Amino acid sequence: MPFLLKDLYSPDFYRSFSYNLAKVLQNYDKELFQKSIFDAQWEQRELKDRMKHTSAVLTHFFPKDFVKAAKTIEKLISVLAQSELKNKALELMFIPDYIENYGMEHLETSAKLFEIVTPLTSCEFAVRPFIIRYEEQMQAQMLQWSLHENHHVRRLASEGSRPRLPWAIALPKFKKDPNPILPILENLKQDTSEYVRRSVANNINDIAKDNPHITIEIAKKWKGRHPETDALVKHACRTLLKQGEPEILELFGLNPTRIELLDFKILNPQVAKGSYLQFVLKIQNTHKHSKLAKLEYAVYFKRQNGTHAKKVFKISERELDAGAIISLERKHSFKPITTRKYYAGDHRIAIIINGKEMDVLDFELG
Repeated sequence: MPFLLKDLYSPDFYRSFSYNLAKVLQNYDKELFQKSIFDAQWEQRELKDRMKHTSAVLTHFFPKDFVKAAKTIEKLISVLAQSELKNKALELMFIPDYIENYGMEHLETSAKLFEIVTPLTSCEFAVRPFIIRYEEQMQAQMLQWSLHENHHVRRLASEGSRPRLPWAIALPKFKKDPNPILPILENLKQDTSEYVRRSVANNINDIAKDNPHITIEIAKKWKGRHPETDALVKHACRTLLKQGEPEILELFGLNPTRIELLDFKILNPQVAKGSYLQFVLKIQNTHKHSKLAKLEYAVYFKRQNGTHAKKVFKISERELDAGAIISLERKHSFKPITTRKYYAGDHRIAIIINGKEMDVLDFELG
């Protein structure tokens, strides 16, 4: 039987957690805790439901007053950080969920807790309702966090403020106007931790989806300062690079002129579901100097309503010597995946060189 993600919340995990919880709670009833966790609905609950169920169960064991409960959580975090659960970040996300659900009326206490908890388990999801409700206070708090000595706390400042954090509630005001979070990103652009810098890049990439001009301004301002910042900027511009944004392409030396597509063929224009589309291509740098070539292909997937949806995939990025010709062969899988449903009928594939779509061919998916 395949392992299910929800089974991270296993009896062994709760036995271990309960053992550590007993160290910070007086008159703690281990049997009642286990019985409360593994109730009649347990098997039907998925991962997120099990996480939220656990935070709800904790309300029966923590002090009713949130400020007092916060002191218990501080002690618990200290104990867990020295235990065998110190690397169970995903499983322990019910702790920030508890803060989100029961600490909303206590901003100062909750903010302090987030700072203490996030080195053990990320608070990037739980902090977002506080950002929405306490906009100015949380902006000031995250700016402080961006200067914190702990890289997990610094990352929370960036990741928590992402306008479009996946699997989390969006931050509508930052989607409309991300300028309030730019000082946070400015503080972190040369962070010593790649973990933090990658979060900054993801935040700027989020900004590009609603305010591309701001991402372009940041890219132009930051690029060329430091190799690590250059890498951050390139990752931050990945959406704009895929869209073929001219200013970004030019910024990274990805001018499509004088790079020619010589040959592009589909080897099997009739593709069966579950198999591969195979294609070959040749490109040449016709310039007298070497040129950087970013090669991609786009598949125009047929939708259920008969229209087509474009999805871009990377092939490679390389320097081409003057006059150089390269040949490539690639496969694209049509094996079933959970994130996309394939529909039979006409599809298309295009080659993209430095953001410019060069040629499009049709194929049939059976």
